[in-house]
Amino acid sequence: MIIIGKKLVTFVLFLLFVFSIFFVIFQTDVTSGKTNYNNKQILNTDFDLVRVGNYKTDLFDESAAEIVKFDPITNKLFIVNAQKPGIDVVKISNNGRMSGFAQPVKMEYESTIDLSSLGGTVNSVSIHNGVVAVAVQAQAVDENGVVGFYDTKTLELMNSVEVGVLPDMLTFTPDGKKVITANEGQPNDDYSIDPEGSVSIIDLTNGIDNANHKLVRFGQGSGEDLKKRGVRIYGPSANVAQDFEPEYITVTSDSKKAYVALQENNAFAVYDLEKQTLVEIIPLGTKNHMLPGYGFDASDKDGGINIRNWPTLGYFMPDSIDNYTVDGKTYIVTANEGDTRDYDGYSEEARVSDIMLDSTVFPNAEELQKDENLGRLLTTTANGDTDGDGDHDIIYSIGGRSMSIFDEKGSLIWDSGDQIARMQATLIPEMFNANGEEDSKDSRSDAKGAEPEALKIAKFGNNQWIAFLGLERVGGIMAYNITNPKSPEFLGYTSGRYWDGIAEDGTAGDLAPEGIEYISPSDSPTGRPLLVVANEVSGNTTVWEINFTP
Repeated sequence: MIIIGKKLVTFVLFLLFVFSIFFVIFQTDVTSGKTNYNNKQILNTDFDLVRVGNYKTDLFDESAAEIVKFDPITNKLFIVNAQKPGIDVVKISNNGRMSGFAQPVKMEYESTIDLSSLGGTVNSVSIHNGVVAVAVQAQAVDENGVVGFYDTKTLELMNSVEVGVLPDMLTFTPDGKKVITANEGQPNDDYSIDPEGSVSIIDLTNGIDNANHKLVRFGQGSGEDLKKRGVRIYGPSANVAQDFEPEYITVTSDSKKAYVALQENNAFAVYDLEKQTLVEIIPLGTKNHMLPGYGFDASDKDGGINIRNWPTLGYFMPDSIDNYTVDGKTYIVTANEGDTRDYDGYSEEARVSDIMLDSTVFPNAEELQKDENLGRLLTTTANGDTDGDGDHDIIYSIGGRSMSIFDEKGSLIWDSGDQIARMQATLIPEMFNANGEEDSKDSRSDAKGAEPEALKIAKFGNNQWIAFLGLERVGGIMAYNITNPKSPEFLGYTSGRYWDGIAEDGTAGDLAPEGIEYISPSDSPTGRPLLVVANEVSGNTTVWEINFTP
């Protein structure tokens, strides 16, 4: 009997070992029981993401899940649903059962904060100490927007504050004493109205009821000195204030400084939050795609995957940005999505095949402008003619197709180069530079590639920093250990996308990650670190459990 018992124990241990290997290689969605063989792509045995929860709105391509924030006081997620417009409130909890090595969470819709009385579209949400701040733009293109403050428990409106035109993103400072909004101020479609971009600083030192707002403007100048330094200022008849369109904000851990991404302008605006003033504008420069490790696939008509060097300079043009501190130094991390101005009244967009190239700089222009080479590449007519003779001396590509790390002075410390493209080519070749739809392989190569958009940095242990990067087009999350800002380590890629599903009927899983939230173990309802991702196109919000050994 003893011998039989030992054999039985050995056999059971063997089965557990086999199951563990199966679980690591083939990701099981513990919320649906579905096995997705292509989504789990782990390159580091000390890192893993497991899908443990999912909340669906069943609204495809309606921006029903954009930005998500977590309130640890109530264990609720607050999700921007621009379709309503409102904030969906979803309770998350430990559902009391184990599944493999992950702990599933229960996600229950509770209610929606109706924001229709505050204006037009809701764009962003932030939470601090039981208070929800939401950014709502006005109905008219040139009217000021509003920030509304709500109690996370009662969901009642506490106060509202008028800010600048089109508040696109907002955030509390880490100390909770201020709320900063990036007021994008975009023009109307025929470009007859072009409002000023600005940044609002709402001081909450004396409480929500006594909130004090200051609008920090960019000024009325033409910005010739900034243009000479490489800042893109090019809108038709626009001054600096009209041309700058603040996109995203990150505030340093001491709550003293804010960095604001000016996406179309390829720059940072830096603010002193104590003095409530604009300090400087920092141009981000370009990346040279002729350098080793900086190639990309430039065409959707080249017959497949073709990552190589091209004689172009790439504008970084970050969307989401975040920051962290190592050895007393602050670093800004950027998701280099890229963006252009493309309106009925003005468009900078063109393909390389449609512009005239300088024959001295590009003696092989005819070859370069073929569709299978650079001909299909999206470029800009606003820049590139350096000598004013009507032809392009430089070919610019839109967006860095990468993640970058800058120091606090705006100097580039590290860029992922062509790693995103090569990751796709290796791990998901059937969806390389896809558009988030079936049979769309290579369709975004001529534009901005995978379009890294969402970004969140999380700290593990005493000194380990992980950056989570969402890829808008192909979908999924990449993870980097950025503890050493000069030499980050790619940990792996995970996606909640079901490649054999159909996007429109909701069977394709997670499409277009727009916002990412991190929940620390001390705040998590399961006691384990969680990553929450709002997926704009599929309209669902997914919770991932993070398994990482610092």
